[in-house]
Amino acid sequence: MKKDTLLSRAGRDPARHQGMVNTPVFRTSTVIFPDLESYEGRGGDDYKKVRYGLSGTPTTFAFEEAVARMEGGHAAVALPSGLAAIVVALCAYLKAGDHLLAPDSVYTPTRAFCDRHLKPNNIEVEYYDPLIGAGIEKRIRANTRAVFCEAPGSLSFEMQDIPAIAAAAHRRGIPVLADTTWGTPYFFRSFEKGVDVSIHAATKYIAGHSDVVIGVIVTNETHWLTVRRAVADYGYGVSPDDCYLALRGFRTIGVRMNQQMQNALQVARWLQSRPQVRRVLYPALEGDPGHAIWKRDFTGAASLFSFVLQPAAEARVAAFINALELFGIGSSWGGFESLAIVARIERYRTVTQWDPGGPTIRLHIGLEDPGDLIADLERGFAALEKA
Repeated sequence: MKKDTLLSRAGRDPARHQGMVNTPVFRTSTVIFPDLESYEGRGGDDYKKVRYGLSGTPTTFAFEEAVARMEGGHAAVALPSGLAAIVVALCAYLKAGDHLLAPDSVYTPTRAFCDRHLKPNNIEVEYYDPLIGAGIEKRIRANTRAVFCEAPGSLSFEMQDIPAIAAAAHRRGIPVLADTTWGTPYFFRSFEKGVDVSIHAATKYIAGHSDVVIGVIVTNETHWLTVRRAVADYGYGVSPDDCYLALRGFRTIGVRMNQQMQNALQVARWLQSRPQVRRVLYPALEGDPGHAIWKRDFTGAASLFSFVLQPAAEARVAAFINALELFGIGSSWGGFESLAIVARIERYRTVTQWDPGGPTIRLHIGLEDPGDLIADLERGFAALEKA
């Protein structure tokens, strides 16, 4: 099936639920078995049977199946947040004395977890230039246990060459874990590009409506039990109500993301024409340094990107942001609404220097009319000029 058809079909079985199109919300803790034999023989590694509320319900399984099938993975497991998904995926592979490679452009909460929890527990975290490509092989050591990727970086938008990194890592028997929230299962087929463990903040485009916090990990067959057992060992579980909401949002990810990409391209190209803007950081733009990799590996682009202002004092940048009426000031992205923040990337880099020549603004483009969003940005630029 084509992916839009698959979105409508995967993870549902009306015949099992009295003809209901959507898998109902199953809320439970205790599950009753018909006899002792079935209770004791329920299978510790069979994570697709209803055994206990924490292990999942038909609602949970429906969401996980839909995401895994869309991405082309073996199986998926839902978690309470995107960060929880990142944490448990890393902990599934790392112990004291191990070495992890992670990009210098990594999501800042991921970096915080690495620095505040992995390093103090004698796990060496080495940050690398996100543009390293096949050169990652020179960084791999005898005790390297995982290579972590994020394409593109969610603030600076460098496009990593994941197939080259994966080929180098696999030659040394090292698994590749990737935060693929930006690409989503709809625009990025992780496993075809060499990823072994794909991690999503499903809060964002997968759920898509800014009303649920949820994460999901998808793996290939080789790495499924390693990750799924870790999720069970850490005691993670997700409300069936959240899985229901996430799956309901996921059904429309195609129409939402295609529209938001078109909106984002219109806004990004307009920003390129503004005298207050030095450059726009968006791999979907033809002149972006990562455009060739994006075009090769992705079938579309998320509507999240940054742009760099001409040099401006903090007060002028604040005036720009505060004058916006349609763009909200807030964390997260991937919902139907537009957002704007100042991306203070230089605070987090430790290997590669971030000095683009001016303040960096990150925008998430929602489903509003792009003409209205452009008018709102014009309002912001007017305020910046007056400040």
